[in-house]
Amino acid sequence: MTEKRAIEALRRAAERREVADTERHAAATELRKRVADARKAGVSPTKIAQEARLSRQAVYEALQPPS
Repeated sequence: MTEKRAIEALRRAAERREVADTERHAAATELRKRVADARKAGVSPTKIAQEARLSRQAVYEALQPPS
């Protein structure tokens, strides 16, 4: 592999990581909103955890206001 190709590969990988980070943030934001919506609708934290494949602790954390 030449230096030029190595640099190009690094840039592509860095771009993919940036896109993935952005998507992960958007997915986490949506999940927090959906957890809050479910809780407001009367769904128990245990049921939310089961359905969202989270721990109950993660559900309680998602329900806390952002710091």
